[in-house]
Amino acid sequence: MSRDGSTAECIQLDRSLLMSEGSTTHPEGTTAMYMLEQDLARSRMGEMQAEAAAASRARRLYLARRAARRAERAVRRAARASAAVY
Repeated sequence: MSRDGSTAECIQLDRSLLMSEGSTTHPEGTTAMYMLEQDLARSRMGEMQAEAAAASRARRLYLARRAARRAERAVRRAARASAAVY
């Protein structure tokens, strides 16, 4: 019986069980949280790399089209110059 007259069970903890899981400085859920954060960081990094790759492809496509337009203008200019000579 406890001091107030109620019956309470006494729970005894075995300290060796508490210590056997590894470091006592980190609660049990910390590892799971760390892994979750790492997965989230990897996922976000993958998204950012995909965005960067898409932007890079868009920029290269823009530059290629611009170069093609300049080349077409140069061909037309050369054709006019050639026609003017003959």
